[in-house]
Amino acid sequence: MPLVAITPPDFPVLIDLRYATSDNITGQPVYARQAAFLNAEAAELLARAIALAGALGYRLRIFDAYRPTEAQWVLWNHTPDPNFLADPRRGSPHSRGAAVDLTLVDADGHDLDMGTAFDAFTPLSHHGRLDISMTAQRNRALLLGLMTAAGWDFYRNEWWHYQLFDPRRHALLSDAEAGSALMPPNTPNAG
Repeated sequence: MPLVAITPPDFPVLIDLRYATSDNITGQPVYARQAAFLNAEAAELLARAIALAGALGYRLRIFDAYRPTEAQWVLWNHTPDPNFLADPRRGSPHSRGAAVDLTLVDADGHDLDMGTAFDAFTPLSHHGRLDISMTAQRNRALLLGLMTAAGWDFYRNEWWHYQLFDPRRHALLSDAEAGSALMPPNTPNAG
């Protein structure tokens, strides 16, 4: 299944793939490059979300999109927490090109306060938290409203994660199968 490259100008978003940097839960790059992809259905819904956010003066910053199965194993082997990571034996919506991790950015290019950082594996990252600032609660509700209005489902434990409804109807894809060239050479295929 071909994936759609999420690149401007077709997708006017900010690409900040944290797994292509050391600013992630592993402390080192997992991906070899900054390149975001989604399957065609997810790309269409992302375009809707971009339009809805843009009408309110916001942009989207993409932290992760398609995640090769090899990358899912790297993350799982580092932090095997099923509350925040899908067991790669079962498969992640990300590894199907059916999920995106993102936040809202204001007109000045600043991320809106969401109460926690991306990939903060803590209960404070759950949707509907009342023990974060009122501003962060509003910003999460705004992001949730935009994404659900665009047709996305959400994962209750992560304010940043949105996925297609029934993502498992899409096949899991390795880096080679997707042709994404995200993984460094010689990355193992499984845990």
